[in-house]
Amino acid sequence: MGMIMVKCPQSGRAISTGIKSDRETFLRSIVFFGNTLCPDCRANHNWFAREAWVEEPIVRTVEVARTAPTC
Repeated sequence: MGMIMVKCPQSGRAISTGIKSDRETFLRSIVFFGNTLCPDCRANHNWFAREAWVEEPIVRTVEVARTAPTC
């Protein structure tokens, strides 16, 4: 699961819409219109789904080196 993101037209920064989705579901969704309050410029930004994308969290795996016990 990730967060649907849009670009602030004032700052150019990516902002969260507060809507969670996965990429496949979002790409299959119907065309819709949204409105998001921008934390950067404090304005409401209207956007269409085609202008948005899903930003999924990076999952990092940590490899743990295991050593065989010595006898």
